[in-house]
Amino acid sequence: MKKSKPGARKPSPAQAKPNPATKRSAVRKKAADEIVPVRSDASRAMLSEVRARIDGIDQTIQELIAERAEKARQVGKAKGAAKAAIDYYRPEREAQVLRRVVDRNEGPLTDEVLVRVFREIMSACLAQQEPLKVGYLGPEGTFSQQAVYKHFGHSAHGLPLTTIEEVFQEVESGAADFGVVPVENSGQGTIQSTLDMFLTSPLKICGEVELRVHQYLLSRTGHIEDVERVYAHAQSLAQCKTWLRQHLPQAEKQSLASNAEAARRARNADDSAAIAGKSAAHVYGLKVIAGPIEDRPDNTTRFLVVGRELFPPSGNDRTSVLVYVKDKPGALFNVLRPLAEHGLSMNRIESRPAHQGLWRYAFFIDFGGHVEDEAVQAALKEIARDASEIKILGSYPCAIL
Repeated sequence: MKKSKPGARKPSPAQAKPNPATKRSAVRKKAADEIVPVRSDASRAMLSEVRARIDGIDQTIQELIAERAEKARQVGKAKGAAKAAIDYYRPEREAQVLRRVVDRNEGPLTDEVLVRVFREIMSACLAQQEPLKVGYLGPEGTFSQQAVYKHFGHSAHGLPLTTIEEVFQEVESGAADFGVVPVENSGQGTIQSTLDMFLTSPLKICGEVELRVHQYLLSRTGHIEDVERVYAHAQSLAQCKTWLRQHLPQAEKQSLASNAEAARRARNADDSAAIAGKSAAHVYGLKVIAGPIEDRPDNTTRFLVVGRELFPPSGNDRTSVLVYVKDKPGALFNVLRPLAEHGLSMNRIESRPAHQGLWRYAFFIDFGGHVEDEAVQAALKEIARDASEIKILGSYPCAIL
């Protein structure tokens, strides 16, 4: 160790070698000072004026929302003493309002943003009477819950349930006003368990929701090298199979009832991960390893809103029917022909075992129009002549965005 010479003095601060960290800090401060814009009195005055204008607009918006809420309450009073929020809810009216929002929009906000804002306003106004109770495939954090909020707004009271069958049962019993159930995915096709419920359920389809689905790999540690097991709903595993094959080929894949249940399990072990929406990470305290990881960038799931009654037409509707065909040549052709002859566009057809005998099938058919439309009534009348049975599942507004 080198010793100082006797009598040597320590260098003064002025003579000491500059500290590099201090020097860098000074350079950064100088650079920051140089890029801070120096506002003139005119620019400051203009900024104050714009902010004052924004404050005035905010006040006007708030006053108008309050006025709208009061008018909504007056509508409720005009309808008389109702038993529940469902008596005030009119999906066809909401669809018309939201379509006008889209038609009026000239930017700069997107249609999606404005529809979401107006949906929440209508949801809050309706909840003044009583929040709607909406059952969905839970637990919290599922895409079904996201579909509930997209369609009904956050003022609705979501009821997480364990199975699709339970969603139907809760609505049938009156414990829930409506239910939201997945029916098909753009990449993986139909959710058969939902279709099968309509074979015996008296419920009607009251609406539809199209939800863009983004899948994320979530875990407690946030490190992919820790993952030995992946939990997810079967549909999510299928939607992400290419990504999983490339990045986690050796990991065990386990199918569960929901992605939220997968997230709940993943939070209990460092070697486990879940595939779920990003909201599940917040609900269950997980970290995002990667995402979106779905194989198709346009991955979309369609949900149905089920209730106990049909609603009037909105002007842009879809009708769903269940048709049991007779066992004879050309039976299906005879069922579909009236749709074309009356100018009705068929959107979807799906066959399922009819549960009415061996090798008998029922056809689920979606087409444009409402059962109150003359063309639809004429087509259904002709279909009934060639079908052994026809069941109207619902006429409802087409999904908005």
